[in-house]
Amino acid sequence: MQYASNGQKLYVKHCQNCHGAQGEGLGKLYPPLTDTLFLKEHRSQLACIIRNGMRGEIKVHGISYNQQMPAIPELTNIDIAFILTYITTYFGNSKTHFKQEEIAEFLDNCKK
Repeated sequence: MQYASNGQKLYVKHCQNCHGAQGEGLGKLYPPLTDTLFLKEHRSQLACIIRNGMRGEIKVHGISYNQQMPAIPELTNIDIAFILTYITTYFGNSKTHFKQEEIAEFLDNCKK
């Protein structure tokens, strides 16, 4: 799957430092990306988190994290689709992928 292989390269460059090679996170600092329920319930917000960063508390696998995530504004919509497809298929066991059009719609609806 091209989306996932391209996503892996982008993940290594932009995400792996904090979230780990297997999406395991880093202690109580950075959340894991392996909570399938969280990924599913927040699908429409994930692109906004990547593009705009995130502040405030987040709960993943029942554990609270409150470390700021920096924005990555230079990523294109297709880059974000690649990354999210990689994360959700390899760490979240999802069978679906993110489409560029879906990412554009999600980003249009981001809370500023």
